[in-house]
Amino acid sequence: MTSGDDWLQGPAPSGRLPRNLLEERILQLLRCQNMCVLATTGPDGPLATPVRYYPFGLAVMFTAAPRSPKMRNIAADPRVSIGVFAPLVGLASSRGAQLFGQAQVLPPDDPAQQRYWPSFRWENEHAERGRPLSDPPRETLVVVEPTRIVYTEHWLRRDGYAPRQFWRQAEV
Repeated sequence: MTSGDDWLQGPAPSGRLPRNLLEERILQLLRCQNMCVLATTGPDGPLATPVRYYPFGLAVMFTAAPRSPKMRNIAADPRVSIGVFAPLVGLASSRGAQLFGQAQVLPPDDPAQQRYWPSFRWENEHAERGRPLSDPPRETLVVVEPTRIVYTEHWLRRDGYAPRQFWRQAEV
């Protein structure tokens, strides 16, 4: 008798997804989730913080209180790691991404924020906080453009691809 997941047995395939298909899968994961774990490093060591995020292409963005521990850590060392994952039922459903990059902190008066707000569903946060929807956001915005991503999806094994795929920012 088999479990129906026989494809999970034996050695994992080593095939690499074409870049466009890998990016498509990463984008789909980022758009289907809204929580991540942000890892920073501070004077007391690592800090892993659950954060509600919004995707901007392969980038992740979120708002943050300027004096929070994660923001103090980012000010001291902007290198971060972000973990995004889909709910896990079993090995077959294992799916997630680790994004690595530098956090860019945009204060409320930074004009660079304007390009991000259309992708950030700020109206939801305003409603939760009882703020009028007629007032535009005045928050500190953090954007992480990844330089590399480690993507894991065990369903890839069914098509001959390695369950762990690696994406790197293209050289300009």
